[in-house]
Amino acid sequence: MYASRLRWVLPALLAIAATLGLAQPASAATAAGERYVAVGDSYSSGVGAGSYLSDSGSCQRSSKAYPSLWAAANAPASFSFTACSGATTSTVRNSQLTPINSSTTLVSVTAGGNDVGFANIMQTCVLQSEATCVNAVDTAISQINSVLPGSLSSLYTAIRGRAPQAHVVVLGYPRFYRLSGSCIAGLSETERAAINRGGDALNGMLAKQAANAGFAYSSVVDEFTGHEICSGDAWLHSLTVPVSNSYHPTAAGQSGGYLPAFRSAV
Repeated sequence: MYASRLRWVLPALLAIAATLGLAQPASAATAAGERYVAVGDSYSSGVGAGSYLSDSGSCQRSSKAYPSLWAAANAPASFSFTACSGATTSTVRNSQLTPINSSTTLVSVTAGGNDVGFANIMQTCVLQSEATCVNAVDTAISQINSVLPGSLSSLYTAIRGRAPQAHVVVLGYPRFYRLSGSCIAGLSETERAAINRGGDALNGMLAKQAANAGFAYSSVVDEFTGHEICSGDAWLHSLTVPVSNSYHPTAAGQSGGYLPAFRSAV
């Protein structure tokens, strides 16, 4: 009786598991076959996460950055990691794309923040007046709308030209501040709101240009919600020592923010 029941129950359970996605051999096989190249700026290299790779020098590529974490979990057929701290769209295009070729199947990229001077904006907002801070953000938004589209298009075109069949994922940037949050010192609420507004404008342009190029865009704003600076559980460094870590994701921000955002778009 029980043997007879198992003969029809077991196939039914397996079918249900496959329908629910509990059996994932095809997905694992796909990941194992990927030829992955990670390019971009400090948000991809992993500045702020620590555990920097000995051969990365001032680029500060981290074993705790989302590209390293994804590669360690999925064992792709090949993995090249050329992201570098301080990179602009131009330096990514000119110095990071060598590993990308016709056999590349997966590319991730973060770029654009340095083109519009977000590091300088944060320095301005910390050291100068509220009005100067807001003006600096407004100037950056003007550059986002006027200059950045062409720069992003040039980069994305170069990537597509090297890897015509690759799946390319463009990742955005976190929203830095929880407004009306736990911070009792530092920047004013007006400055924090302006910085968030600048980040939103940048992410909006990244999403638009990624779509124009036929690339996937993955926002990280949802993943970082509840973990902004002034949230009480920040996955971003505030002003800190070393200064280069300031306003970059922590190791938790890479594993809990960027990695899931990338994984969902692969």
